[in-house]
Amino acid sequence: MSGNAHFSLEASGEPTSAGRFVGPHDVAPVEFIDGLQFRPVIGERMLANYVHFDRNATAPRHVHEEEQIVIVLGGEFEFEIDGQVRTMRHGDIAVVPAWVPHGAHTNDTTCLEVDVFNPPRTTLLDHAVAQRDAAQAAAAQASPVPAAHDRSPVVSP
Repeated sequence: MSGNAHFSLEASGEPTSAGRFVGPHDVAPVEFIDGLQFRPVIGERMLANYVHFDRNATAPRHVHEEEQIVIVLGGEFEFEIDGQVRTMRHGDIAVVPAWVPHGAHTNDTTCLEVDVFNPPRTTLLDHAVAQRDAAQAAAAQASPVPAAHDRSPVVSP
């Protein structure tokens, strides 16, 4: 495949929604466990989740039906996939297939990472959809033109 084919502008379909830019502090956090702040950003068929681990925080070993890719943005943590443990730092990536046990913890450091889920992680959907809907309502009030019917990422007003 040539580079031209990869970056083609020849559309074989119609855009399904408008794009957005979202930063980690544009999304209100949700905390299921002390020391872990989640900031989910919903797309149409996937979900990205900014996760901040405080010092000495633990995401307990667990499984879920969604495939997950973990990308470390800063700090470090110990990440376990099905009994194999690695120290992950800036730029490191872990791939967790559906139903594979995994978990993580920090020691004397913090960690900021992004989890990407496909399909979207069920337990984060309600929070992400509420955030997105609030952002769209605020955009509609601020704009003389109604906001597009959009199911793309979450942003706070």
